[in-house]
Amino acid sequence: NLNEYYVYISKQCFLKAYNSNKYMTVIKKSHDLAWLGSWDHEIVLPDKSLYLNTCIKNNFNMRNIIRKITLPWQMLIALIFAFIFGALVPDGVKYIEWIGNMFIRSLRMIMIPLVCTSLVTGISNIGSAGNLGRIGMKTLIYYLTTSLLAIITGLVMINIFRPGYEAGLSLEENVDIADLTGNTIGETLISIVPVNIFESLAQGDMLPVIFFSLVFGFFLTRLPESHKTLLGNVFESLFNLMMKITGFILIFAPIGIFGLVAPMVASQENIGVLMQKLGIYAGIVIGGLFIHAGFTLPSLIALFAKIHPLRHFRNVTTPLITAFSTASSNATLPLTMESVKNNSRVSDKISSFTLPLGATLNMDGTALYEIVAAMFIAQAYGIELTVLQQFQMVLTALLASIGAAGIPMAGMVMMAIVLSVVGLPLEAVGLVMAIDPLLDRFRTAVNVWSDTCGSVIIAKSENEILTG
Repeated sequence: NLNEYYVYISKQCFLKAYNSNKYMTVIKKSHDLAWLGSWDHEIVLPDKSLYLNTCIKNNFNMRNIIRKITLPWQMLIALIFAFIFGALVPDGVKYIEWIGNMFIRSLRMIMIPLVCTSLVTGISNIGSAGNLGRIGMKTLIYYLTTSLLAIITGLVMINIFRPGYEAGLSLEENVDIADLTGNTIGETLISIVPVNIFESLAQGDMLPVIFFSLVFGFFLTRLPESHKTLLGNVFESLFNLMMKITGFILIFAPIGIFGLVAPMVASQENIGVLMQKLGIYAGIVIGGLFIHAGFTLPSLIALFAKIHPLRHFRNVTTPLITAFSTASSNATLPLTMESVKNNSRVSDKISSFTLPLGATLNMDGTALYEIVAAMFIAQAYGIELTVLQQFQMVLTALLASIGAAGIPMAGMVMMAIVLSVVGLPLEAVGLVMAIDPLLDRFRTAVNVWSDTCGSVIIAKSENEILTG
């Protein structure tokens, strides 16, 4: 039953935390495990059973957790009220529109510092594993390749079905399309290198900021050990701080959705068309995720790992279910590592490097979601993006997915980054944010599935004998 399943998951997480320092690090940083109940992160009692019993008995109250309205449900309720208020009281939306604007400004506020600290921390952590250079290079190549394949899948589907066009959203007049005029591909690539990084930071020019963050993180690992440790700790602390701020802002996401969606609904002549187009958009995202998870990744497993995809899927069923339930790659990490090592027989050397790295860097589902959402918003505004502009979005989605930390709804912030690259207004996030919690679960499951596929592929390339 559901209660027993959650208790089992919590016990597994706590056992992993107790037995391994690196798992304890994951648990300490994974505040998204709050659905398991609260516990003392700092104190581990000598008696393992006493520690578990104390956590479960004193702090774990399943009835309260089930009764509590979680953030996704709050957002759904806010969406329903926004549609009702916008449809019945259209003249009153002017009094609540400022709420949505405040929420968007909050997203803009955290966007650049979150990306900078996330990328610098992620790249520096990769570089610190110098003794795993060959495995690290294979892992990065795999993650970038699968993310690019996911983005291309989403881009093809959104251009075929084009759900945003003729949606009756009445948004075309609100955007100056001339602002989206692009340069040549060569000029775009050159512009990635910033002339003045502080100017790029001030102007919110994301591609140069991302490029500089990647370079900064790479060369941070080449510093003397004392300097590297100092700067690494500083940026990791800043990243954790930004995660705290991001989590605080997302608490107000339901109110923000209400303030964003209600004015849009009030301006529509046909609400039914809006709902239909949003449904098609959600179907495209889910369909693209299923194509990537059910065709692309299994093909890579069969081709490079030489194992049957269905057998590998059965080996990792538990972490995939958990990923869908929690919408968090980090929360699922202990179970993912256990399943890959015990069921697929991947060595600890491979799994302990590729899976924690993948929980932070490998975001296939998030990358696909970002490109589909951005293209849908562009279509809703009546904008025909050029090949160059779509290339810019693909490049940004690929790089932004590296910085998409494995916490619920972090992809929403990354999507705002993709929108800003081609000049689309961030207010349009309200179009897709309301149904994001459902899509978040699907793309998190795809992220974890891709992590496990990469682990067995890299293990096979190291001549390990796998189960399957």
